[in-house]
Amino acid sequence: MKAMVDEDKCIGCGNCEQVCPAVFHLEEEKAKVIDPEGCDFVDCCEAAAENCPVEAIGIVE
Repeated sequence: MKAMVDEDKCIGCGNCEQVCPAVFHLEEEKAKVIDPEGCDFVDCCEAAAENCPVEAIGIVE
């Protein structure tokens, strides 16, 4: 599975980084995916997407 961040929607709140620091980090006030090739942390990726207030995180199987 892959996690993606829509940088146009991202407001840099940091929720994703707090929920799933193994996958997301903030860079220049926007969330970035640490390894865009894949996510081995399915539960925390899904939790990060659910906790994003602007729905900027997408999960692709």
